[in-house]
Amino acid sequence: TMENDKLIHDWLVTYFQQKLSRDYKDIKINLDGEKKSEFKGHYPDLILGNHGMVLGVMEVETEKSITPEKTDEWKALAGLGVKLIIMIPNAARAKVVDLLWKKGIADKTAIGSYEINIKMP
Repeated sequence: TMENDKLIHDWLVTYFQQKLSRDYKDIKINLDGEKKSEFKGHYPDLILGNHGMVLGVMEVETEKSITPEKTDEWKALAGLGVKLIIMIPNAARAKVVDLLWKKGIADKTAIGSYEINIKMP
């Protein structure tokens, strides 16, 4: 459901914020639908900075959020002059790489992936 997607997205955003805090001393985040932290007129999921300088932006995608409309957003973020990192589900890798090439931004984008493994008893 969309509600579950939002929960997973927001959990991942806070997880990556924590994970990246060693590399970036100044991390601002926007949870799903929030517009709290702005960078050049955009509201990426994470804004990664050090010493008052923004070095990169990160978008966290779920299976459902990877859409052609989303690629327009990626293209805009890729043009802001900082590194764009997209975190995607492992299974969506081929699809996302294809979308990035079609948009002409494959060379401007770093892709990271995640997997949520749940082992039932």
